[in-house]
Amino acid sequence: MSKKAVLIVLDSVGIGELPDAHLYGDEGSNTLANTWKANGGLNIKNLESLGIGNIEGLNHINIKNINGKGAFGRAMEASKGKDTVTGHWEIGGVILDTPLNTYPDGFPKEIMDEFENKIGRKTLGNVVASGTEIIKELGDEHVKTGYPIVYTSADSVFQIAAHEEIIPLDELYKMCEIARAMLVGEKTVGRVIARPFTGEPGNYTRTSNRHDYALDPFNKTMLEYLKENNLNVMAVGKIEDIFNKKGVTHAVHTKNNMDGVDKTLEYMREEKDGLIFTNLVDFDSVYGHRNNPEGYGKALEEFDERLPEIIDALGEEDILIITADHGCDPTTESTDHSREYIPIVAYGKGIKENADIGTRTSFCDIGKSILEFFNINNDLNGESFYNKARK
Repeated sequence: MSKKAVLIVLDSVGIGELPDAHLYGDEGSNTLANTWKANGGLNIKNLESLGIGNIEGLNHINIKNINGKGAFGRAMEASKGKDTVTGHWEIGGVILDTPLNTYPDGFPKEIMDEFENKIGRKTLGNVVASGTEIIKELGDEHVKTGYPIVYTSADSVFQIAAHEEIIPLDELYKMCEIARAMLVGEKTVGRVIARPFTGEPGNYTRTSNRHDYALDPFNKTMLEYLKENNLNVMAVGKIEDIFNKKGVTHAVHTKNNMDGVDKTLEYMREEKDGLIFTNLVDFDSVYGHRNNPEGYGKALEEFDERLPEIIDALGEEDILIITADHGCDPTTESTDHSREYIPIVAYGKGIKENADIGTRTSFCDIGKSILEFFNINNDLNGESFYNKARK
């Protein structure tokens, strides 16, 4: 019988502003509670049954469950920043004292001049934009000129979009490698991303040939400790890219949240010891950044509907942890991520019911707890809550 930890990150499902949220312009953010209120309530009874409504910061939306089946708590972000890489790295045990660079006004001229010089052609865009919108807006000009489209987002990313028939994939990937080599040191970005698309004017579609060029985490992570101890690390969604494959033994990419749940279940049914680490990105990319609380709420309900399948697939020794990596409140004016607490809900046959693990001072406590669950000695940042949660 295998022993697994299933760690599911509901990307951007934060649960209330952190004490330093004012430094990031995020006062009043509470992604889950504000989405709940905007929809007049949500049908997330399975998350409620595990005790998510018992977490401090969610008490006021009236989903408290005194008979919660799992352990519950929340975590503060010790790192500087509020982006995907920072949040996931901290879950894995890495604390960033200096935030990864973001470019809310586009990239400075010296970066763009250097990039254009190295690729031998001009570029279009250089703005903060939605990937689907930017190809609508600039796709025709790109096809006419052959200039790649460069854009960024709330994350620390340098994204390059190109039509596959105008700039072949090999050439686009080469451009990304050039950008990756450039964007280090004082100019560091977390990821360079190839965003190929196809189609005709008025009907451009992004393809599945996306490729991420990430950075290695700045110190050893939970994933590497697990791999060194001959355990599997099964990455679902963009986890492999976020950790630049470091410590990952198996990986699968996903089309959407429900595909992510399907792939998680497939790994759960395999007799492999180790960690299944899943990111469900639609909350953030499809709904949070587009200020769509209705869609966000529906996505939460869709995940909740699948939760019994995940619980039923847990083995006798397995543990499930549901969390997030930052906020992205769809009800605020900002379309950016928000600096928020993240929820922690843990469940399994060996986890106490209605166990309050309190407010953790770092996301690292999640990685630390998973390593304790597997009895792995480590020097990871953080403090385990596993003993507090276990029966």
